[in-house]
Amino acid sequence: QVQLVESGGGLVQSGGSLRLSCAASGSDFRFSTMGWYRQAPGKQRERVAIITSRGSINYADSVKGRFTISRDNAKNTVYLQMNSLKPEDTAVYYCKDLKYDQWGQGTQVTVSS
Repeated sequence: QVQLVESGGGLVQSGGSLRLSCAASGSDFRFSTMGWYRQAPGKQRERVAIITSRGSINYADSVKGRFTISRDNAKNTVYLQMNSLKPEDTAVYYCKDLKYDQWGQGTQVTVSS
């Protein structure tokens, strides 16, 4: 199956920015809808943003205007640019290949106030 590896998480102050990357193996990346999800302690995993193979994008209301999802098919990579971060954005962030129902291992994002 496809393998997904997230990177770019870390500790950032409220109002700061991070860019997450998700690198995918395999040859079918360009055909996949990719998503970013997050899970905070004690909370259900929620979808943050998705981007289809054609570049159509949807965001969760909680991140609209602050986060930007993008993809570079030549690099087999999907990105999540996170600006104006808030403490409530603190979570483990996962990427997912929706075509193959495959998850990455997750990367921790912690936003301090």
